Amino acid sequence: MRNATEQDFDDIVLKNDKPVLVDFWAPWCAPCKALAPTLDEIAAEYAEEMEIVKVDIEANPKLAERFEVRGIPLLMIVKDGSETARTFGTLSRSRLDAFVDANVGGAE
Repeated sequence: MRNATEQDFDDIVLKNDKPVLVDFWAPWCAPCKALAPTLDEIAAEYAEEMEIVKVDIEANPKLAERFEVRGIPLLMIVKDGSETARTFGTLSRSRLDAFVDANVGGAE
């Protein structure tokens, strides 16, 4: 899992050869902290299919504005430089797997 900033977001996310799951979060966000261990598991299991990138919206407010982040945690799938899906809120592991599988493909 990588962190992206306003300076490197386009290179890390939009120009990535793999689909990217972007996690918009903030240090004070309890639901974001609750989701983090599940994202760690997903990152390991789906490493071949996609990359997970975290964006701290407090440190990178222009990215939050650019992608119209109105609430967190917000998960966004980017493929070939374009957003293809997003979901908001804390997801159970099964719902997160379903979101990833529907938008990226399953782990092998």
